Amino acid sequence: MPAAFIGHGNPMNAVETNRYTEAWRAFGQAVPRPRAILVVSAHWYVHATAVTAMPSPRTIHDFFGFPRELFDVSYEAPGLPSLHEEIADIVHPTWVGADVDSWGIDHGAWSVLRHAFPEADIPVVQLSINALKPFDDHLQLGASLAPLREDGVLVIGSGNVVHNLAGVSRALSDGGFDWARRFDERARELMLEDPAEVARLDGHPDFDLAVPTPDHFLPLLYVAGMAGATGTAAEVLVDGYAYGSLSMTAYTVGMTPPPAEGTGVAAPLPDEPPPDGANI
Repeated sequence: MPAAFIGHGNPMNAVETNRYTEAWRAFGQAVPRPRAILVVSAHWYVHATAVTAMPSPRTIHDFFGFPRELFDVSYEAPGLPSLHEEIADIVHPTWVGADVDSWGIDHGAWSVLRHAFPEADIPVVQLSINALKPFDDHLQLGASLAPLREDGVLVIGSGNVVHNLAGVSRALSDGGFDWARRFDERARELMLEDPAEVARLDGHPDFDLAVPTPDHFLPLLYVAGMAGATGTAAEVLVDGYAYGSLSMTAYTVGMTPPPAEGTGVAAPLPDEPPPDGANI
């Protein structure tokens, strides 16, 4: 079973059609049908390592300042509580909690899944990102998850290689600042050639601008860890930039990216610029 990292960008991509969402849709149509989908989303960033373990996870609208239509989205995929035990076993001695009632499917997951798997008929489980752990621990945890691929579980990391909301520019709806391009291009080199070294990107000269907070970057480490552990090459599914300071790059691991023919820039920002701390 392949794995993937998706640069999800603005939540409005959930209700838009553009070249990014068409690439996600093409990916979902090309990948063998998984028995479950495990999502590592930038938006479940907490002080613990946990897995959702409820039979019917709720759709979480974890953002503000967006149009009503986005709050009306419901992605009613089933959960798979038994996957918690499988994950806990393969990543032992790392402790993984079972979340039975606090989380669900956040927009980092459903904004992508409603394009890739619009029927919402495949069980979806989320793995939290432990904010207390260093980069190498996330890379290693991703490597530990690699056996899931052999057991029919599609692992998706959803974030953005470059994610600086304070730096967005409406004048660059389909462009990237020089520093964003430099960092994204170096990440691409490592993902395609030596994914185990992606955790070293914290030493890149543009890291502080590209990754002012680690939440959106860390999902990449899980997919890089899986690629490194299996010696499987990553390939670019789709790439590009939005509003200067967001990278929309997506990768597949273990499959040739399908052709996608969509056009158009990433989804527009809300009428008001995202405030500091906005969760997009």
